[in-house]
Amino acid sequence: MTELQLRLASSADFLTSRIAYKLGLTGPAVTVQTACSTSLVAVHTAVQALLAGECDLALAGGITLHDPFPFEDAGEEQDIVAGDGHCRAFDADAAGTVASDGAGMVVLKRLEEALAEGDTVHAVIRGSAVTNDGSAKVGFTAPGVDGQAAAVRSAHLVADIDPWTVDYVEAHGTGTLVGDPIEVRALTKAFGGGTPTGSVLLGTVKTNIGHTDAAAGVLGLIKVVLSLHHQLIPPTLHFRTPTRRRTCRAARSG
Repeated sequence: MTELQLRLASSADFLTSRIAYKLGLTGPAVTVQTACSTSLVAVHTAVQALLAGECDLALAGGITLHDPFPFEDAGEEQDIVAGDGHCRAFDADAAGTVASDGAGMVVLKRLEEALAEGDTVHAVIRGSAVTNDGSAKVGFTAPGVDGQAAAVRSAHLVADIDPWTVDYVEAHGTGTLVGDPIEVRALTKAFGGGTPTGSVLLGTVKTNIGHTDAAAGVLGLIKVVLSLHHQLIPPTLHFRTPTRRRTCRAARSG
């Protein structure tokens, strides 16, 4: 294999156009790169393309494949990696995340057309939103409360739903000491206590399969879709005791 062939086969820049070529798809073929949010931003982008009439069917997802696998040696990354190999999201003993490989993809269509054509519909995306914290956070790699809360509120508005109707939130939930508390505060601010019980169930697929980086979002989405299909929310592993009282409570085993 030549160097050019290797680059064409492995570079993220050519991933979506290669899929379009292999499957004979036309319309937008856009590669999104937004770090951990990549695959959900891809889903949002696909939804917008469908609404705009740019396509009638869309594939959206993400993949992370490490070679060599990261974090094998101690270094500056260790402040976000769990030393015991367990992601304990939202738990008092949370000490970091666990890196892993993964891939996921969803097929999206406009609902009325999917129903008219007899497609199996596993779930409906009522709305989505994308925002950015800018400089309003403690550091470049840290999330911000206001930015995350704004994204959640925007999604509620686009979906035209009342927060009181939300029973479960699939969170980013990496198990890091900085990220998880900020995420919970952002959700608390976005919901404003607006649920009948004062809380919603909170979970993250990262405790089950690790942090798949660019694929993390769509795998969380697939988890929620399967939860709706089976009417069962998988437990958030390794959760025993929250670090402090929260308005969101993790779905635990038991």
